[in-house]
Amino acid sequence: QVQLVESGGGLVQPGGSLRLSCAASGSVSSINVMNWYRQAPGKERELVGGITRAGSTNYADSMKGRFTISRDNVKNTVYLQMNSLKPEDTAVYYCNAVSDIGFGTIYNNWGQGTQVTVSS
Repeated sequence: QVQLVESGGGLVQPGGSLRLSCAASGSVSSINVMNWYRQAPGKERELVGGITRAGSTNYADSMKGRFTISRDNVKNTVYLQMNSLKPEDTAVYYCNAVSDIGFGTIYNNWGQGTQVTVSS
């Protein structure tokens, strides 16, 4: 089992920056990929991007160039650096961990989410 806690959300002005953190605990060694998702009011949850154990990253097209995912293995924490924020980036941001423990079993764990509001 993996527990995830997001933090760092808040209110920022358009064009501003914000860094979100996701601290993982529990069976951290089983995690293969950690992802960031977001869900705006009235919209479906969408993938922001992800990072592998080796540190390779991938992003949704709309986030490329503005958002950056990184990971600190010592602190068991993944980060989402968001720059040039727009009002349409307003959403609850969720951390997700995918664990493949073998025997055809995959665990998908979620944090509680942190609110990001982009407004003047």
